[in-house]
Amino acid sequence: MATVKVKFRASSIADREGRLFYQIIHNRITRQINSGYKLFPSEWDILHRNILPPNCEAPRHAYLVALKSRIADDKARLERIVARLEHTGESYTAGDVATRFLTPSDTGGFLSFARSLIGQLRQLGKNRTAERYTTVLNSFGRFRGDVEVTWDEMDSDLMIEYETYLKSRGVCPNTSSYYMRGLRAIYNRAVDKEMTVQRDPFKYVYTGIGKTVKRAVPLQVIRQIRDLDLASFPAMDFARDIFMFSFYTRGMSFIDMAYLKKKDLQNGILSYRRQKTGQQLFVKWEKPMQEIVDKYDTKATLYLLPIIRDMNADARRQYKNAAHLVNDKLKKLGEKLGLTIPLTSYVARHGWASIAKSRNIPLATISEAMGHDSEKTTRIYLASLDTSSVDKANSQILKAL
Repeated sequence: MATVKVKFRASSIADREGRLFYQIIHNRITRQINSGYKLFPSEWDILHRNILPPNCEAPRHAYLVALKSRIADDKARLERIVARLEHTGESYTAGDVATRFLTPSDTGGFLSFARSLIGQLRQLGKNRTAERYTTVLNSFGRFRGDVEVTWDEMDSDLMIEYETYLKSRGVCPNTSSYYMRGLRAIYNRAVDKEMTVQRDPFKYVYTGIGKTVKRAVPLQVIRQIRDLDLASFPAMDFARDIFMFSFYTRGMSFIDMAYLKKKDLQNGILSYRRQKTGQQLFVKWEKPMQEIVDKYDTKATLYLLPIIRDMNADARRQYKNAAHLVNDKLKKLGEKLGLTIPLTSYVARHGWASIAKSRNIPLATISEAMGHDSEKTTRIYLASLDTSSVDKANSQILKAL
């Protein structure tokens, strides 16, 4: 009969967490399964092969308590698999036990369904949703050690354990909520397809959206960024230009700048739809915007800015690579200026709103989308704005610069 043991392997690097794994031995053949769980050596009882009674502060204490329960559940499940295989009277291997543990049913579980769903979304061209679900699933998969989750296991207890796991790793409440809302969306799709019944597994975890601290810089810092001589650093110079273009256009988001096309600029008005909400916006074309556009050769593309450069390559991949490069260079630029906050393209958006507000421009005129509690409020304000007053406000800010 196969035996199941819980083992701990310490990290080769001092002060790093080690890994827990399950060892299955049958007919002198050993198979190991990575649990995906991590511990410090001081938290593991070698003699009893169990977690030591936690003597630490929250949230680490809560994490260890939850982890102890999860290990016991996994070990019990492995032993049930062994018992069922023994009951059949047929020969089996340690590998058979591991395989049944990792793929608990022929129809698959939550992780299998989620991966299949992501593939379907990509085929339908819904790349943004697929990317979001992939990010969420990667986090949840790390928590589970990529071990399949049966539909019966998808309950409120598991979600509470996952939330505790996220807290123990310093994940902020808004990010934790982002993961939970993504998992909930995937789970609800499974319910709709009658893969499982609705058990409301997310009813005890946080799925709200809290206010975030605005990342804004004053006008003098924007001016410093604009006036820096970066001729010897073309990549940083490009990042600065994208940052300034965002500021000039009332805090346009990076993805919206990436997909701007030359045809969007007509008769001195730049019109575009926000990728995030579909809201159509109009921006009066100003001299500093034109100076940035003139600086770069985009003759070979349909796009206004040199972010998506190759018309034969995947546009979204180019946008994402450019976003990573720009934000990396902006971060270095911010460090060079001694800023107390990380400089990103998003800072231009908050910066415009903050500066406009400080100049007593009416809140209804400002794209206070950046400060409202919900997207619904944002749409109400944007829908009711007088475009001319917005352009006038933008002109005031650019003149002050």
